[in-house]
Amino acid sequence: MPRLAIIGGSGLARFKELEITECRVVSTPFGEPSAPLAYGLLGGREVVFLPRHGAEHSVPPHQINYRANIRALKDIGVDHIVAMGAVGGIREDMAPGCIAIPDQIVDYTWGRAHTYFEQDRSPVTHVDFTEPYCGELRERLLAAARAAELEPIPDGTYGATQGPRLETAMEINRMERDGCDMVGMTGMPEAALARELELSYACCAVVANWAAGRGDGPIAWEEIVANLEQGMDKAKRLLLELAAGL
Repeated sequence: MPRLAIIGGSGLARFKELEITECRVVSTPFGEPSAPLAYGLLGGREVVFLPRHGAEHSVPPHQINYRANIRALKDIGVDHIVAMGAVGGIREDMAPGCIAIPDQIVDYTWGRAHTYFEQDRSPVTHVDFTEPYCGELRERLLAAARAAELEPIPDGTYGATQGPRLETAMEINRMERDGCDMVGMTGMPEAALARELELSYACCAVVANWAAGRGDGPIAWEEIVANLEQGMDKAKRLLLELAAGL
């Protein structure tokens, strides 16, 4: 069984480097994941790919069944998850087109099913979330990026917002005061759910745009698409190196 799963976000719906050998529809006690699991080969290594927003990119961030996604990967025997995601840059070095490997997260989401430990399923359980991402997998991502001759930003705090709308300039100012370096909509509860199931989880963030109030004028969708294409090309090179090293 594949040890590595890749959860694809915006910009990674088409991954031609992944040679898909089988797609499986799976179910979990929490419903069905966003899409069938795509088994395949990446750089000659077995991996499984799950598009977070669905096969047709039709599921908005606040309606993703995060619990089903992570549970499905756990059930098939995956133990490492790399989560790809588009973010807006807040910190000065988080320029559009670059990739970052965050090491912390702040959760601004609400109303999402965020835990497996519910009253009717298990006793009260508290998992340690001091370091929200797996340190070993983060180091593997950074090593893979350097092997691919990329220059990843090696740290940063991911601010997870509710979406689907983008943030206001003042909300970004507040997030910066809170210590956030980038903003995205899918980082939570995904990371916490992976921790609850004792999976090694790390994020590769692709900066698609300057966050609200950080660029010149309104955020233009055309610029996001162009920056995502550039950043995802880098991310795919990183993933090829990572798969080869696992």
